[in-house]
Amino acid sequence: MMRVSAAERFRLSVLIGRRAFRSLAGGFNAHPLLRWRFGSAKTDRLVIGPQDLRTADATRASEIYAGRFAFAGKVVICDRRSPFEMTPPSDEWAVILLSFAWLRHLRAADSAITRANARSLIDDWINLQGGWHPTGWRLDILSRRIVCWLSQAPFVLQDADARFYRRFIRSLSRQVRYLRHTLKDSRDGLPRLQALISLSFATLCLEGQSGYLRANVRGLVDELRAQILPDGGHVSRNPGALIDLLADLLPLRQLFSARDLQPPAALNNAIDRMMPMLRFFRHADGNFAQFNGMGPTSVDLLATVLAYDDARGTPVSNAPHSGYQRIDAGQTALLMDSGRPPPIALSQEAHAACLSFELSWKLHRLVINCGLPAVNKETWRQVARATAAHSTVTFNDKSSCRFLESGSFRRLLFGMPIVGGPRNVTVEREETHAGAMLHTSHDGYTRDFGVIHNRTIQLSADGRTLEGEDSFTPSKVRGFPARAGDEFAIRFHLHPAIKASRLSDGHGVILLLPDREVWTFTTLGETAEIEESVFLAGTDGPRRAVQIVIYGHARERAKVTWSFGHTPPAPPGTRPVRADEPELPL
Repeated sequence: MMRVSAAERFRLSVLIGRRAFRSLAGGFNAHPLLRWRFGSAKTDRLVIGPQDLRTADATRASEIYAGRFAFAGKVVICDRRSPFEMTPPSDEWAVILLSFAWLRHLRAADSAITRANARSLIDDWINLQGGWHPTGWRLDILSRRIVCWLSQAPFVLQDADARFYRRFIRSLSRQVRYLRHTLKDSRDGLPRLQALISLSFATLCLEGQSGYLRANVRGLVDELRAQILPDGGHVSRNPGALIDLLADLLPLRQLFSARDLQPPAALNNAIDRMMPMLRFFRHADGNFAQFNGMGPTSVDLLATVLAYDDARGTPVSNAPHSGYQRIDAGQTALLMDSGRPPPIALSQEAHAACLSFELSWKLHRLVINCGLPAVNKETWRQVARATAAHSTVTFNDKSSCRFLESGSFRRLLFGMPIVGGPRNVTVEREETHAGAMLHTSHDGYTRDFGVIHNRTIQLSADGRTLEGEDSFTPSKVRGFPARAGDEFAIRFHLHPAIKASRLSDGHGVILLLPDREVWTFTTLGETAEIEESVFLAGTDGPRRAVQIVIYGHARERAKVTWSFGHTPPAPPGTRPVRADEPELPL
């Protein structure tokens, strides 16, 4: 049974009480008899449409016109029915449909047919769900839909008749009023910030909303200060949150200027802090490191956002507030998670990955974390959050964090937050002529095993050698507990493109890269096993991969030394190692 400390129990009870009250208030606000409060005889006028930075695919417009809606790995063929009448095949499919993110694909085609198709679908939604729908009026979906309608309004309203214009603006205004009224019911963290961004868009784009500008800006500034950390990371510790936020904050800043208004200083400061963190988390191949809920990287969107970075300098190396470290040497990059879990209210998607790292060489990622897939996230989420899905140490196959598993609270808390984990995480960085060194430790396994995990890594100045040491010290002077269950496993998950072959002595592994370059993993006396793994964050879905694992007992082997080294290229015409056949996607 999961044990929770008194402090953790208190924080959890406060969170549950606050969520229960918000849920009750939200249900009261959603009651059909009270919907009239969000209606209005007044029709606002659209003043300006914000820029949409997200990538569009014009070829998908013909699929939508034919009634084929392919979202989140699921396909629904409407057969002359409205998609809003169909039973959603998954929650992810419904979120994309009801957020209207697909309008940008119709806009990319930009023809009279696609405009008419867009207006017809919007009319369907207004008729079928414009009054109320339990999913369509969920606050996170509502926030996204308001932004999408505003962004695509110039396209949708071109050549539209007066009747549709009034219906569109009236429905949009009603949604904005409802979101403003129920903002306090939104989830803590990113969902609330996105709701405030949505309201700020509406305030600047709709003529009748200007009276709310001061209050919206005040709320937005407060959330930006609370959620964007001093080093530019997001309080959830999910790197992907930065891309999504900047894709909205950059057009929002442009809207202020377009309306001859000075953007809030906090907005400019947040953007300026976040931009360097995009380069911090990015490997040379353009993909983000897989930490704390990060899935496949939207490389096109990332490139678009980075085009607004005026500094374009080298990434920072130390992000102490976000809890990450980065080392760049030669053509090698190493990123490490060196932070504590986020607060309980923001930890529904956080991972138990303390002291895990990723390693890349040139355009190839070698050591990775498993990440999270783009679709079917809930199926994989708890597997992906476990410590075993990361390149770090596990004890007795348990995670370094404790997740709330009570089914009665999961719906109320929107998932399984972290209720316990590392509290004392230390990081010391040392720069020498030989290279950069990190001395780190965490106490996530102290409660169950009485063990403190220490990890020291050093990347050589030329980036061709990574030396590491994992050691285990008792949390108390009396030594390790005299009980079973102290078996550790040191895991190094490899990218699916890397082919691994075990050396004959069992103490090393040859790693063959796609460009035929070779790295070698070696241990000092320990046996290196090769086991199956899975890379969840592939652009084409989960893929089979392998991991290097070192097993041992802390009482018998309290220190393990290992290294990754680049092997000079073999002479032309030779084959350095025998590679297996490429793995197929799962």
